[in-house]
Amino acid sequence: MTAFARQPIALERGRGATITDVDGREYIDCVAGVAVNNIGHCHPSLVSALRTQAEKLIHTSNLYYTEIQAVLAERMARLTGMERLYMTNSGAESNEAAMKLARKVTGKKGFISTKNAFHGRTMGALSLTWKEALRRPFEPLIADVTFVDYGKVELIADAIDDDVAAVIVEPIQGESGVIVPPDEYLPTVRELCTERDILMIVDEVQTGFGRTGRWFGCEHAAITPDIMTLAKAMGGGFPVGAMMSQEEYKFAPGDHGGTQSGSPLACAAALATLEVIENEGLVEQSRVNGEYLKQSLANLETSKAVDSRGKGLMVGYELSCSVLPIVSYARENGVLLNNTSENVLRFVPPLVIKKEQIATAIAVVERAIDLCSR
Repeated sequence: MTAFARQPIALERGRGATITDVDGREYIDCVAGVAVNNIGHCHPSLVSALRTQAEKLIHTSNLYYTEIQAVLAERMARLTGMERLYMTNSGAESNEAAMKLARKVTGKKGFISTKNAFHGRTMGALSLTWKEALRRPFEPLIADVTFVDYGKVELIADAIDDDVAAVIVEPIQGESGVIVPPDEYLPTVRELCTERDILMIVDEVQTGFGRTGRWFGCEHAAITPDIMTLAKAMGGGFPVGAMMSQEEYKFAPGDHGGTQSGSPLACAAALATLEVIENEGLVEQSRVNGEYLKQSLANLETSKAVDSRGKGLMVGYELSCSVLPIVSYARENGVLLNNTSENVLRFVPPLVIKKEQIATAIAVVERAIDLCSR
């Protein structure tokens, strides 16, 4: 089915921050599978871990324990500061699980989300997603959702009533154009949720695993949510996600499930990915190279520039013109980009990208802007 609007190339293989199509053309990848390939394409450690695990055990279902799942759960608990882990296969599944858990433990039904938020396309996660074009064909969705402006805590406070179970926020809004909230936003939301006895869900699906120059985006605000949702980069390209929570918030047997959630293969991929990020210092590399990327974009001499923003290697470059011709020109000249709206380029390259590759990509963008301005 044509459910995806694809660019007109077919990709065949990749290594690091470079990817090659079926015709042998190479590209600097500034998309990373939409913030998934944080450790680069086909990292040898990930490939080896998958191969080794595939030769031992691929799937058992959750009718049984596996040691590798327990090892990953312990590692994730230490890494996040959370105490409970439920494994999923995607970000949307993680947010679905978070919604169910919030309703179960609070006994309440309502949610507060934010305008321009993106939390997934399944029916529950879509109910928390703002964009009308995504929602309209599938309505009615879950009714008990209130949307407020992102970055404004006072509007969350005004929207809380006796039936609100949770507030869900992204540390940085990704799909809407890499929108960074004020520094005080997340800490104040945390305080508000504690005071009003409702749960705070932080969606780290896109911001997690070093993307923003910290292991998780909420670390910039020095907060711990009640529930955290994860996916994308967790498996280095292999489908795996998680919903994590504080000890007191947990499912009982039968509350939720997934036949392939937390498979041995997914756990092996996640453990290998975490090890690469730690051993190669990719969180710090994301911070340093992200500042270089953001500043380099800000330094481009063009009257079309509106803003260069983000944290780590999650950067949005907003222009006063359509960026669609820039995406096309860049692809034709060896750089893969994507846009979150008609006028915002999103840079979420592998964290292993080198400064020389960033410089090359920016030079291509600069030429594209120049050509589009004529």
